[in-house]
Amino acid sequence: MKTRFIVNPRSGRSHRALAAVQAFASARLAEVTVTRRPHHATELARQALADGCQLVVAVGGDGTINEIATVLAGRDAVLGLVPCGSGNGLGRTLGVHGAIERALAILVDGRPRLIDSGLADGRAFFVTAGLGFEAVVSEEFNRHSVRGLPRYLLTAAQTWRAYQPETCTITCDGLRESRRVFTLAVANCDQYGNGARIAPGALPDDGVLDLTAIPPTTWRNGPGLAARLFLGSLNHRTDVLRLRSRRFVVERAKAGLIHVDGELHRTGASVVFEVRPRSLRVMAPAPDEPSLLPVGPAELAAAP
Repeated sequence: MKTRFIVNPRSGRSHRALAAVQAFASARLAEVTVTRRPHHATELARQALADGCQLVVAVGGDGTINEIATVLAGRDAVLGLVPCGSGNGLGRTLGVHGAIERALAILVDGRPRLIDSGLADGRAFFVTAGLGFEAVVSEEFNRHSVRGLPRYLLTAAQTWRAYQPETCTITCDGLRESRRVFTLAVANCDQYGNGARIAPGALPDDGVLDLTAIPPTTWRNGPGLAARLFLGSLNHRTDVLRLRSRRFVVERAKAGLIHVDGELHRTGASVVFEVRPRSLRVMAPAPDEPSLLPVGPAELAAAP
């Protein structure tokens, strides 16, 4: 299988993984390319397909993975993961996380799994997309050269003081409901990354997206919501709206930011989120590995 690695050296621990990736690739006559600027991974992924690569491996965080996966979605080529970012939501969901050596071994011993992807205002996402507080935090977080969970939590705490919730009207499957929300996430995976489970029970291959709308937070309810986020029990809160659908339309008072896998975009007041079922092949651990999380019907797991 012709393979190419695309490494974002500025993403998390990618620069530390580069030597191991280069040694692994050299032993298998695979090529390693390194991104030089924003969105360069997309260009390199297109070139990899043009050169006939059947396995394109993303070495970086969810943003880098998004750039490459956007190119591979709907194609026969398989996406490989060497997660090196601050959250690694897709890798954690599929059981590709931990030591770099394990991620590399999965490229040899694993098998392709066919998963869904989402579109937010026409832009592809594979983990989560959203608006409200999480988009504003992403904007602030992306300004820092130092990443990781501690920095994200500090950025969130600093942003929370000045943030004002907004009213969103959500339409799906005949339902139309308006709520004042702190943040609104539409998820293909159950978590943002780092175990922060914004959509408990969400599966990346069930043919639907999971919407979670968090109510305005205060000093009174904020700690409980944060605890449930990391305990994976937000669905037990009656003030948290949880919906599943193939398509959501979210309307707000004015144009603003959304994020797709942590990358920011400006949209109009109305944002459409929709699923693309069975659209991406990803190399994941073989089903008999205990670290593999169940991700849906057996026929998807067996996809070529």
